[in-house]
Amino acid sequence: MSKKAPAAAASLLRLVVPAGKATPSPPIGPALGQRGVKSMDFCKQFNDRTKNVDAGTPLPVIITVKGDRTFTFVTKSPPTSFFLKRAAGLEKGATNIGKDHPFVGKVNLKQVYEIGKIKQADDGMGHLSLKGICAGIIGSARSMGIEVVA
Repeated sequence: MSKKAPAAAASLLRLVVPAGKATPSPPIGPALGQRGVKSMDFCKQFNDRTKNVDAGTPLPVIITVKGDRTFTFVTKSPPTSFFLKRAAGLEKGATNIGKDHPFVGKVNLKQVYEIGKIKQADDGMGHLSLKGICAGIIGSARSMGIEVVA
């Protein structure tokens, strides 16, 4: 009786890719290339799947590469920091934070609530209450130097 060769284990790859702007250049090309996947195939599928999202919006992607060099991927909602910077009208967060440094922007609780509703739709966040998600968003805002006002 012959034994079957064990299937090669699937590998996970996590990237943040701008919506609609995936190209086979670094970091996508080398990351997929060393796993034997054609990066152009991923780029075409990703750009097609994200054509309804604002171009350039950073989207976290989890790519599962199987042993036979096929792949699947899941896109998630943009990072919380992206939403906070957009809501506060900022290009980037504060370089220094604390008592001695002023806030660089402001967001209100309604904006935090809207960000929380978007983040709650992500896989892995469904078990968390909206209140808990909003508390995390408020903490992220403070660490970026953004003030949360009522």
